[in-house]
Amino acid sequence: MPLNDSISGFLKQKEIAVIGASRNPAKYGHIIYKKLKSAGYQVYAVNPEAQFIDGDPCYPDLFNLPKSVKAAIVITPPKITEKIAHQLLQAKYEFVWLQPGAESESAINLLSAGGISVIYNACLLLRMPE
Repeated sequence: MPLNDSISGFLKQKEIAVIGASRNPAKYGHIIYKKLKSAGYQVYAVNPEAQFIDGDPCYPDLFNLPKSVKAAIVITPPKITEKIAHQLLQAKYEFVWLQPGAESESAINLLSAGGISVIYNACLLLRMPE
């Protein structure tokens, strides 16, 4: 799928899991969470080391989220991204955005082979409409 079509499909989702959401306001995991939330998305913070992000509950993994969530943005180190890729396949996600710095060639290949629309080499913050 062409990049712009993948981005459009991702941004049309109403619910998005933010994997690697952070309590630290200076980190991209926090900035992206807040940006999506303020844009009207139902966002779900995923971070096994946090209970709350921005006052919202934080989930330890994808399997504790509502089954209706089919899009995720990943903001983790590449080695963690590779582990998460397997969870995304198991949970039957349809759209995955790997933020710059989270990309892993093996994760991209695994997700793509599993039929997931994968966005990488693109920053969500630069692609979201104002």
